[in-house]
Amino acid sequence: MRPSAESSSLVANTGRESRLFYGWYIALAAVTIYFMTNGATISVPPVFYPKFIEEFQATEAAVSLCGAITMLLAGLLAPFGGALIDRFGVRRLMRSGILLLAASVTAYPLVTAVWQLYILHALFAVGLILCGLLINVVLLSNWFVVRRGAVIGLLVAGSSLAGATLPNVVAPIIAHPDFGWRWGYGVIAALVWLVAVPLTFFVIKEHPREVGQYPDGKAPATPNEMPNPGVSHVLPGVPFRQAVRTGVLWFLALGSAFIWFAILAVQNQLVIYLKQDLGLSQELSAFYLSLIFMFSIAGKFGFGYLSDRMSKRTVMIFTTGLLFIGSLLLLDFRPGAGSLPLSLVSSQRQLGAFAVLFGLGYGGTFSMIQLMVAECFGPRELGRILGIVTLIDTLGAFAGITITGYLRTTTGSYFTPFLMVVLVSLLGLINVWFVRPLPYAQRVVVADAGGSEP
Repeated sequence: MRPSAESSSLVANTGRESRLFYGWYIALAAVTIYFMTNGATISVPPVFYPKFIEEFQATEAAVSLCGAITMLLAGLLAPFGGALIDRFGVRRLMRSGILLLAASVTAYPLVTAVWQLYILHALFAVGLILCGLLINVVLLSNWFVVRRGAVIGLLVAGSSLAGATLPNVVAPIIAHPDFGWRWGYGVIAALVWLVAVPLTFFVIKEHPREVGQYPDGKAPATPNEMPNPGVSHVLPGVPFRQAVRTGVLWFLALGSAFIWFAILAVQNQLVIYLKQDLGLSQELSAFYLSLIFMFSIAGKFGFGYLSDRMSKRTVMIFTTGLLFIGSLLLLDFRPGAGSLPLSLVSSQRQLGAFAVLFGLGYGGTFSMIQLMVAECFGPRELGRILGIVTLIDTLGAFAGITITGYLRTTTGSYFTPFLMVVLVSLLGLINVWFVRPLPYAQRVVVADAGGSEP
């Protein structure tokens, strides 16, 4: 009877492997949901800032605070969100988050004062914690191991795709005299309800065990390791308490904070600079912002794919270097023009070069931060560890948005804010250079050899 049982198990395994891996549906749904949630809350609002300044008689610092509130509150909530993911799972939190986010974006076109925008941007932050980047990284880490780099690269490319397309969709509506910014954002709100909400409720599943499959769609070598939804499995990786005592976590978190400072400062201030200071049209200003996102798509997916084939640390250093070089192009260097031969970029050719390099660096570093955390610490308590990293890097993003907006308002120029972006990008590169992680699998092996839990 034993050979017969083994043969039956082999047939069962073969049948399961012949099915299309459900993880690809999960990946497509996660990318689409992240496209809509990140686009509606982070990528699109800066396109509306010049209109907010005009309609609400607000300063650059006041409207920039909208995005800063979202980033700050999301950062502060991230550790709690990570703990909730580890305790309650992905699916229930995502459903709650997408409903909250959908209600918030629906109210956005109805605001009549800046303080109302602040409230909605605070709600955006809560929604993003429950159905944004952090929870989608955990979801995809459950479904993919071998292809994790490429899939997470595809996920984070979703936000760039939103930034590359949605501003160009709403800009003509904003500029049209018969419509305006309220109709423009109304289109975004409708898309959230029509696309993101159904996918969250009807496609997302927690783990391959729910459909009788394995991560990456590949069965293990031994047939007795069939997934069982009713059995609790201990995932490999570094426990949270050990992770927070490692220098790796803090080097990575601080480096990502500097990177996010630069990225979010540019993302929130560029359209204001191009439209108000350089006098470009609404459509052309939105185009340069979308160009950054367009090339960040290539950076996110391309460098995520590359990281599955070479050292992730090497890839992250390279992408952070691209971000720094790109940020240098915000300044126009003029040798012999005085004690400080610098001015702000005004050439459209240089603006294009800046958008390409900064976009590639933005996309690559964004992907690598998520991948480095998963690579170094494993899925065991990934939600809580990602929560700490997210807290620190969003504090950097908050600082980037608020400080650059304040400096523009007080100095009347973007020279000092953009010079700060260059210096902070360099600090990010220096910090990333010192990240030399020990793979979590080695730590677990060493700890197990000693007979104790790491």
